[in-house]
Amino acid sequence: MSKLGNLGARLHRGEVGYDFVGNRKIWYGVSILITITAILGLAVRGLNMGIEFQGGAVFTTPKNMSVSVTQAEELAQEASGHDAIVQKLGDGSLRIQIAGIDTGKSDGIKDVLAKDLKVDAENINADLVGPSWGDQVANKAWQGLAIFMVLVVIYLAIAFEWRMALAALVALIHDITITVGVYALVGFEVTPGTVIGLLTILGYSLYDTVVVFDSLKEQTKDITKQTRWTYSDVANRSINSTLMRSINTTAVALLPVAALLFIGGGVLGAGMLNDISLSLFVGLAAGAYSSIFIATPLVADLKEQEPQLKALKKRVLAKRAQSGAQGDTAEPDAAADEEYDDELEDAAPAVVGPRNQPASRTRGRGRPSGKRR
Repeated sequence: MSKLGNLGARLHRGEVGYDFVGNRKIWYGVSILITITAILGLAVRGLNMGIEFQGGAVFTTPKNMSVSVTQAEELAQEASGHDAIVQKLGDGSLRIQIAGIDTGKSDGIKDVLAKDLKVDAENINADLVGPSWGDQVANKAWQGLAIFMVLVVIYLAIAFEWRMALAALVALIHDITITVGVYALVGFEVTPGTVIGLLTILGYSLYDTVVVFDSLKEQTKDITKQTRWTYSDVANRSINSTLMRSINTTAVALLPVAALLFIGGGVLGAGMLNDISLSLFVGLAAGAYSSIFIATPLVADLKEQEPQLKALKKRVLAKRAQSGAQGDTAEPDAAADEEYDDELEDAAPAVVGPRNQPASRTRGRGRPSGKRR
């Protein structure tokens, strides 16, 4: 743990770093593979839509039922002719959910269930959901998601620029696709709670992305005035400067969600917790991944298509090649490079605290040696 903490501190100060942007093709490939798997799962298995979206009936039995969940499922399927989902509640009552049935037949199904379960039909509570209402819920969910996306793009385009807005949109679509694909693969039921969880994780994903973008915007104000760093170099620095922050916030957010999913839904059997906890768990992890490995490298790719930054990259690479061939020699624009290095050091603390950038090769030349008085 001490080694991990020391590594985190060194990352925070900028003493070490990983070349996320330089290895972006690897991350793009991993994301494409995961996305294709999610799409195939969605196409082959489809989503297990809840009763709120399909319409149907929910029957709640009296307390302290002696019938097991498996037995109740078999009885409900025989009575309705449809698949049934049965959950045992904390007071011992059973929640029997039957989707896709005509609500006009609910009274007959209720009577048959009462007879099979050996209870009075009046003691079974029935909640009916019409298919038209389910369609309205689905349409409103899609509308809410579309409006959210549009507002996000508009805000990021105004606060930053359109390239960052586009990269953030790609990262959001990436997160949604993976989360929906996981739901299709595991067969969890999609309910309004799932939609709420999905919208929540999009906010978390944007939170990390905007933090990196803010650092990147601040550090690239005068990037064309020097020949030491390319845009990708500064983008990589921005990711590393906020890396531990992203890891810490994501880990802290995942712990209670994992408790809901694995303990509440798995151990305690509170199946309704799975609706929102799975979308939160998968979405938080995917959002942290996309903000680091997808959004910022994509911005670097888009920005370096600009003529000025493309020319800067050529100058920087040519200068590095020349320095490697001729050894450590003074360059005419060393003062500009040193000034930009100082600007990077001044910009970083606004987001992540103090950082120490390795000094320029020409820094300190021409200054008197010895101790200061």
